[in-house]
Amino acid sequence: MKALIPVATVVALTFSGAALASDDCHSPMADWKSREAVTAHATGLGITTERLKIDDGCYEIRGRDTDGNRVELKIEPATLAIMELDVRFRPGANTSRYLPGSQSQAGRPSGSGSSAAPAAPATTTRAEIN
Repeated sequence: MKALIPVATVVALTFSGAALASDDCHSPMADWKSREAVTAHATGLGITTERLKIDDGCYEIRGRDTDGNRVELKIEPATLAIMELDVRFRPGANTSRYLPGSQSQAGRPSGSGSSAAPAAPATTTRAEIN
């Protein structure tokens, strides 16, 4: 019986920590940017907005980037900070645009010309920004 107490304590602490690690947004609605501002922000990032909704207090955008890849963003409504990014790359897509430090001024991958990459199965990249 005494052996179960440390195990129960570890389990309780683990689940309480998981409850604190929330990906919800908690900004007061008075501080939120408008839907038009969010759409303009996404357009500035090179994303065409197909759907904009609110979930768990965050803006969620579903759309496509300039290369035709499916993109989903979770955006903090007061600061427009990207909380989560999910990209479903098309086969043979150039993924370097989403890597830190690899973008040029126009938001396109740096480097000259296009490389002919072999066709690969579609991949998904998910990044959570805290």
